Amino acid sequence: MGRQDDMHPAEAFDTRLTYDDYLHLPPDRLRHEIIDGEHYVTPAPTPRHQRISRRLVTALDIYLRDHPLGEVLNAPLDVILSSYDVVQPDVVYVSNERAAIAQDGVRGAPDLAIEILSPTTRKTDEVAKRKLFERVGVREYWIVDPELDLVKIYRREGERFTRIGEFSREEGHLIQTPLLPGLQISLEELFR
Repeated sequence: MGRQDDMHPAEAFDTRLTYDDYLHLPPDRLRHEIIDGEHYVTPAPTPRHQRISRRLVTALDIYLRDHPLGEVLNAPLDVILSSYDVVQPDVVYVSNERAAIAQDGVRGAPDLAIEILSPTTRKTDEVAKRKLFERVGVREYWIVDPELDLVKIYRREGERFTRIGEFSREEGHLIQTPLLPGLQISLEELFR
């Protein structure tokens, strides 16, 4: 379980999982993540989830080809935020200024993290990961909801996330971010 070397005596019985524990999990077709030392396991994504993920990555990739501000990466990809926090967001964007964190996995907070909800990940993505991403310094977090055809956007203002809005296919919204000036993703296209 938790490493005991270099710990304060009160932490000697820490049962939280670490990145070292994560590396020793048996390989399978499930997604394993550790948030604050707690192990989360989810099944492989659905075809609709994967279609939405592909459309997001494609839109970001095309934009970044014309505006080389950084790179987009998608799961499976370890994003190591601390010894006790290893997640696999569906999509991340890392700016050129932070490119050094994207070498062997991503070691640090990406500029943008995107999660596509599923029934088994809804609570984790909307609560645990939102709080984690806020705590570690992610600049923007998108929660994509395929059930309701909407995207919730949280943006860092100081030390906290502010919920910028909820954007829907029904309303014909486009999603944009100051991280990628001029990018517009049609929710009609994303959720088609």
